[in-house]
Amino acid sequence: MEITAAMVKELREKTNVGMMDCKKALHETEGDMEKAVDLLRQRGLAKAAKRAGREASEGMVHAYIHAGGRIGVLVEVNCETDFAAKSEDFGEFVKNVALHIAACNPLAVTPEDLPQDVVERERAIYLAQAQESGKPDNIVEKMVEGKMRKFYEESALMQQAFVKDPEKTIQDILNELTASIGEKIMIRRFTRYQLGGE
Repeated sequence: MEITAAMVKELREKTNVGMMDCKKALHETEGDMEKAVDLLRQRGLAKAAKRAGREASEGMVHAYIHAGGRIGVLVEVNCETDFAAKSEDFGEFVKNVALHIAACNPLAVTPEDLPQDVVERERAIYLAQAQESGKPDNIVEKMVEGKMRKFYEESALMQQAFVKDPEKTIQDILNELTASIGEKIMIRRFTRYQLGGE
């Protein structure tokens, strides 16, 4: 099948990946646009994993005020170079993360960052609920694990569904940006303030 410039352009617009990589992916998938998107996403994740060990000491601190001054967010996102930190895509990502934090109120960046006492309290509640069902212990444990997974998806920023595109998590959006920019990117920390809140 002939791969046209229009097909390459369409794939590039969908994935934000370089022209040559798009053309190669279309050749490999015989012009199937969806398969090409999936292939490029897989490769982006593989590249992101390789970059995980690099030092990310540049970046941006961004302040976002929402809801008529009732909610404020301060977020720090790091990357490897000043050049990437000044890019439009990086800046847009940081703003979107701040807006997402304002809207979704995560408790921590990753599940590992959640306070241990909070995690243990949630697990104890889910365990008590599951035991009331009278099901065998192995089923009870699966029920608790399922509820804990849901708790992490709701409480840890990286696992939350992105407020502007619920089909993707914040981790997915970060991985796409990492593949596009070619650098390690990490959300280091954030603080969310709500008027009258703690």
